[in-house]
Amino acid sequence: MSPDYPFDDAATARAVIACDGTLTEWNSGARRLLGWDAAEVVGRPAARLLAHGDAGPVPAPTEVRWDGTVALRLRDGRTVSVWLLAHHRRPQDGGPGHWLVVTPLEGGGPAAPDDPLAMAALLQSPCAVAVYDERLRLRRVNDAMAKVIGLPEERIQGLRASEIGGKTQSAELEEEMLRVLLSGRAQDVQTYTRTGGEDRAHAWLTRMAPVTDTEGRVRGVCMAAHDFTDNYLARQRLQLVNEASMRIGTTLDVARTAQELVDVCVPAVADFVSVDLLDPRDSGDEPSGPLTAPVELRRVAHQSVNPGSPEAVVKPGEAHAYPAGSPQADSLVVGRTIVASVADGDLDQWLAWDEVRDRWVREHGVHCTMSVPIQARGTTLGVAVLTRFRRPDPFTSDDVLLAEDVTARAAVCIDNARRFSRERETALALQRSLLPRTLPRTAALTAVSRYLPAARAGVGGDWFDVIPLSGMRVAMVVGDVVGHGIQASATMGRLRTAVRTLADIDLAPDELLTHLDDLVVRLSEDADGEGSPGEVGATCLYAVYDPVSRRCTLARAGHPPPVMLPPGGAPEQVDLPGGPPLGLGGLPFESTELHLAEGTVLAFYTDGLIESRERDVGVGHRLLVDALAAHTGSLDVTCDRILHALRPAGVAVDDVALLVARTQGLPASQVATWDIPADPALVAPIRKQVVEQLATWGLSEAAFTTELVVSELVTNAIRYGSQPIRLRLIHDATTMICEVSDTSHTAPHLRRAKTWDEGGRGLLLVAQLTQRWGSRHTAYGKTIWAELALFDEE
Repeated sequence: MSPDYPFDDAATARAVIACDGTLTEWNSGARRLLGWDAAEVVGRPAARLLAHGDAGPVPAPTEVRWDGTVALRLRDGRTVSVWLLAHHRRPQDGGPGHWLVVTPLEGGGPAAPDDPLAMAALLQSPCAVAVYDERLRLRRVNDAMAKVIGLPEERIQGLRASEIGGKTQSAELEEEMLRVLLSGRAQDVQTYTRTGGEDRAHAWLTRMAPVTDTEGRVRGVCMAAHDFTDNYLARQRLQLVNEASMRIGTTLDVARTAQELVDVCVPAVADFVSVDLLDPRDSGDEPSGPLTAPVELRRVAHQSVNPGSPEAVVKPGEAHAYPAGSPQADSLVVGRTIVASVADGDLDQWLAWDEVRDRWVREHGVHCTMSVPIQARGTTLGVAVLTRFRRPDPFTSDDVLLAEDVTARAAVCIDNARRFSRERETALALQRSLLPRTLPRTAALTAVSRYLPAARAGVGGDWFDVIPLSGMRVAMVVGDVVGHGIQASATMGRLRTAVRTLADIDLAPDELLTHLDDLVVRLSEDADGEGSPGEVGATCLYAVYDPVSRRCTLARAGHPPPVMLPPGGAPEQVDLPGGPPLGLGGLPFESTELHLAEGTVLAFYTDGLIESRERDVGVGHRLLVDALAAHTGSLDVTCDRILHALRPAGVAVDDVALLVARTQGLPASQVATWDIPADPALVAPIRKQVVEQLATWGLSEAAFTTELVVSELVTNAIRYGSQPIRLRLIHDATTMICEVSDTSHTAPHLRRAKTWDEGGRGLLLVAQLTQRWGSRHTAYGKTIWAELALFDEE
């Protein structure tokens, strides 16, 4: 220690005792107290200084500090009682520790009335202190408190706290003082307010304690105020950043995320906050490249301390062009935060250009704005503008850092939402383009459908289809591809195309699923080869309904079974073998055949309809059954009722595909069948019978074409087929179908006949005279069929 330092070493008696009890240091104050010189005691046991060898209470080995009164021996042989304070010091360099023992030699007794240090405790204390009497009238304040209040002591003596402050916080503070006065217990109060004409608020920790007289009676209240604004604001900023991380980005919706940003900032940072975003390009690309004024932005969200945001000039959803000189355009052009003040004239150019906004600024008393660019991953998305008009203090550098931090967090969430929205829109467009726009009208059934994309996971691979088959039959299919997004939609499109192709060759449902399973296995192998994550998987339900026999054949691959509502009966789930999901490979599928009464309603769906996080699958199935039981005739109403019962909010966690069909039967009067002997000479009589049957049906205008087609198909069956041979005619209001069946499995095919060939033109003639023709294999052979369009008599 420097010898010039104003320490009086003799004012404290100080000694150092080693852990073994040996005195190692002895200062002049200790010599002044006991009379022993350092040379007489240093290096000797400290116990020799104890009177009568009685140490009294001694510190425990584990104590860090000890104090007590000890009888010590003076050099002249007398005894004196001394209060000692001992500190245990740990070793610094691995050596033994020691005890520092001290006792004051000066400072006892009351201070003199004119001692300046006695008054400094109140008047010159850096802590703001005020003393109120038992009537809570101000008696004394020190210089620090007078500066806080902004008025001299002589002007405010005798006033109450509520009268001095004149604010709500002052009245609340006075109530706390009254509690202290009545209870006699100290109280701590935190406030955040402006005092003494300050332009910014301060955070105060006010400690109030009762003032008592010598008899212990409460005679007043002493109040000490500590300014902890910096710590308070730091905690507020930390709390706001933490709150922003939890409240912003709860969904993948751009508008919702922007609204969460403004909700977090109002009123914590500003009185009015708006978020304007750049519109994406028509091509769907992100906005990129340097921006130049004017900048066109679209209002996405705003929030105000006033309910309803009445001060918003631009409404959500509206686009507005911001010129050079406006905070929005300037901050986007330079790519950094810009703080502008009305008083400094920073907004004059902009306000002179926009009279409406100039009037708004003046009416609401806006005094400063802060424009923060919303940027993420090197892309500028828009700007957040924070405005103050109720809070008088301007934005500080800490406010800028806070706004930038919160906006940066929100920018990532907004960018994620935009990317998700763009991918979702692309996948949804792809999904809808791959799904049937309208369902075909057939004589076999009437069908309606609904598709509900997932709200959060993105568009998936659910699909449905109704496929007309030969012989007035119709196929119904519902499928679900594992996963979501564009890849799932693309896979769905490939599977739907494959199903239509396989259905066109009239495969049985179980055979069709077997071929589809092979395709999914190959798709999985291709995905692995391309390094795509995961495997391709799907479920599918395929059903074929024949209106002539009124029989329906179904098979499923891991898909939920349909629910059937027979006319006049109760809904029930179709008992159908489950079958493995598509993509496992090598496992068989089983089909089930049902006889359906005319008017039976079938509900096909994907698992997203009945599965939910809020309820069990069994509950969802019961809701589906109950909704289907309320069917009153309209399939559209039934579909809407089902979705409302199972997805009341209209939003699905997973994709939902729903197909509801009502079967129709073809009357026996619209079907004619002949058994054909294997004699070419009988073709002419058969043709005559066909013409007569058409006349009975009132379809004589189609007799010529039908006669030619029947003649060709029957002749080919007699020449190249096997017995028995059967001819069947089926018709509805618009279509005539000719079918010739035999037991041969050899299928015919078109060929181009040469100029001088006598044959080879029959099927070509059939193909040109009919809408379409084909063949399908049956359990007993094959069937050649051809469809002819009938003229509508109306």
